[in-house]
Amino acid sequence: MAFIKNYIDQQITRRRDFLLASAYGLVGAAAAGNPLAAFAQAQGKPAVAWSYRDRNNPYWHAIASGGESFCESVGMKKSDMVHLLNNGSSQKSLSDIQAFLSKTGGKAAIACDANDAPNCRPIVEAVKKAGAFVSTIWNKPDDLHPWDFGDAWVSHMTWSDEGPAEQTARALFTAMGGKGGVVGVGGIAANNPAVERLNGMKKALKDFPGITLLDYQPGDWSTQKANQVMSGFLTRFGDKIGGVFCANDSMAYGVLEALKAEGRKVPVVGYDGSPEAVDLVVKGDLLATVFTNPHWGGGITAALAYYAAIGKFKPSAEPKEHREFYGPSVVVTQKDAAEFKKKYISSTPKYDWTDFWGTSGGQIKYGAKA
Repeated sequence: MAFIKNYIDQQITRRRDFLLASAYGLVGAAAAGNPLAAFAQAQGKPAVAWSYRDRNNPYWHAIASGGESFCESVGMKKSDMVHLLNNGSSQKSLSDIQAFLSKTGGKAAIACDANDAPNCRPIVEAVKKAGAFVSTIWNKPDDLHPWDFGDAWVSHMTWSDEGPAEQTARALFTAMGGKGGVVGVGGIAANNPAVERLNGMKKALKDFPGITLLDYQPGDWSTQKANQVMSGFLTRFGDKIGGVFCANDSMAYGVLEALKAEGRKVPVVGYDGSPEAVDLVVKGDLLATVFTNPHWGGGITAALAYYAAIGKFKPSAEPKEHREFYGPSVVVTQKDAAEFKKKYISSTPKYDWTDFWGTSGGQIKYGAKA
């Protein structure tokens, strides 16, 4: 598991560089100066951007790679896609998108994770005002919908996290023999997936009376933060900890490193199905993860915004299940991890980026998750 330590060091370096760049006013400059805006306008095409958290994170790297793959499918280069990296800041997410809209004169197709639910409204309002198009994933308020914004907000995709998280929690509790103490490391509190994954774990707990939840703390989706949280858990609870529930793979890496430092080995589950996590499941170091096909998600989200922007389809003419829908999820355990890796990791499947809803899990449900 040497890669985990390297991964943590990389995150620390990335964070340091970001803070230095912010201090000197350099963050966002590369994105704002991307030549695609002029190229797209000269070709009569919209400029394409992906707004997301951090490409050093394997999940978001796969998202961005999917967006780049889509760009290649319409005759652009990978480098033509503008990367708007918010580094977990909702304020930066909004300001970068506003700058991009200004730079392109609104001739833009944007794929976006708003970073947290409240930030979604100002983003889609800015896009509509500029006459651009945006497709979003993961984070939005339950009472905010694409059809309230005409064609500008093309679509929103999320993943029904509660069910898969419940499955991984059940696997964890079963591996613990149905008894003992468990700790949890969650995401950013205002993130929809963080809420759903915690709810899934709590739902599983109801059927395991012998399992005690010792504590559940936010790890902010960060390997480094999760490592610190887990170190604190080990100091407080010691041998009472019989298992760890992690709301994503990146945090699971930090947890595993903390356990290794203390000479402990207990079952740990993650979420996201990153290549590194799948390898850890194959080896037995990680009990389970959940694959949400981020490469496909990144490509199809960019495709929806782009094809709406060029008039291939009219979002407001589509049924609601095409405006808000679930993406696919696959629970990966040691039993099927090797075969899963062969299919999805060792080689990237070829996708039809015009098949927008072929793998959709149906319209998003509120109150009762699919």
